[in-house]
Amino acid sequence: MSSKEVVDNLGTIAKSGTKDFIKNLSGDQQKDACLIGQFGVGFYSAFIVSDKVKVISRRADLPIDQAVCWTSDGLGEFTVVNLEREDRGTEIILHIRNDFSDLLSGWKLREIIRKYSDHISLPILMCKEEWDEKVGKQIKTNDLESVNQSNALWTRQKSEITEEQYKEFYKLVFHDFEDPLIWTHNKIEGSNEYTQLFYIPKHSQFDIWDREKSNSIKLYVRRVFIMDDSDQLLPRYLRFIRGIIDSADIDLNVSREILQESREVNSIRDSSVKRILNLLDDISSKDNDKYLIFWNQFGQILKEGIGEDFSNQERIAKLLRFSSTHNNDKDQKISLNDYISRLKPNQNNIYYITSDSFENAISSPHLEIFRKKGIEVLLLSDRIDEWMLSSLRSFENKSLVSIAKDNLNSEDITDVEERKDLTSSSESLKPMIDRLYKSLSKT
Repeated sequence: MSSKEVVDNLGTIAKSGTKDFIKNLSGDQQKDACLIGQFGVGFYSAFIVSDKVKVISRRADLPIDQAVCWTSDGLGEFTVVNLEREDRGTEIILHIRNDFSDLLSGWKLREIIRKYSDHISLPILMCKEEWDEKVGKQIKTNDLESVNQSNALWTRQKSEITEEQYKEFYKLVFHDFEDPLIWTHNKIEGSNEYTQLFYIPKHSQFDIWDREKSNSIKLYVRRVFIMDDSDQLLPRYLRFIRGIIDSADIDLNVSREILQESREVNSIRDSSVKRILNLLDDISSKDNDKYLIFWNQFGQILKEGIGEDFSNQERIAKLLRFSSTHNNDKDQKISLNDYISRLKPNQNNIYYITSDSFENAISSPHLEIFRKKGIEVLLLSDRIDEWMLSSLRSFENKSLVSIAKDNLNSEDITDVEERKDLTSSSESLKPMIDRLYKSLSKT
């Protein structure tokens, strides 16, 4: 930078030189520029940890003696002087406050860089450190090494990424020794631009039933890590998902409160839910064995969506799997569409029974009449089923009916002749019932 540029860009809080720079780029250049400092306040975060900040800079087209040194203690004033600098470019020197001295350790800096800037496009170099036996600590060397990966896999075209690369990226970022079960990778362009990369693991996490557990979705803004525990990115019933959302439009200084009110984030959330449900629907229709692996691990979690996401309830219901008297199998393999495909003529309901175990459900005496008539009954024994059914009352215009309820409508389970016999029996008993009623009334 020149002396004037230093004063203009560093001497004014909330004036973003980066934003002005981007405005001057052409269309394609502007689209491809992965520049993050566009809010005019990022540089001043240095004063949170520093007593003094010094910036030494020289533009490439200026002579050596026209380099500039900008210095400030962050209290409102700064000084600018010219000096000599052979190399073009900019050097920023932070005088770290005593209460932030841990930032001077190599491991701490590496930890911060790998968390927040691991995937920015440019390499971040630090001096290598080696263990010195004599002094008993790490010693800096003159050799430089790249601390960050400088490779954001999700920013590449899907056609350029191999299946093995997707798997290795998952294991590296989410610290899983197993390959993922399935994944989906999409780039959305338009008024709200963002990229989604979602994985479904093969096995559930040990704390999957903890509803207070933070999700495993990492939010990035132009490759810079922002947060990974916001409930605004996905609903709780999809907490088994691991993935990355990288937005080009969300502010870098976004807070959880702003996320709750952000129209962009709401749009991303809705799109993400749709994308994940589409992925599950696709795999359930194309690879049933793989879907059943998913269901056995995460099916009970997905059931929470029936009562929590009414806008997608029908789509979630199609993904549910149950045990059934159709095959008397404990494994949950039967979908509601499977059940409907086997409805008896004039059957208007989907019948089910709930119990605390599969064994108790399948041995229930309530099943006797349904077995006799060849009517299928779903066998529900998960703890969440009663709660789920309080929200799921029908599917494809068929009511879900418990066979253990007293108000069970008998029309599905009795044919026309049986109903005639029942009516005839009732009429033949009417005289006797009338006599009993009169006799009891006198006493």
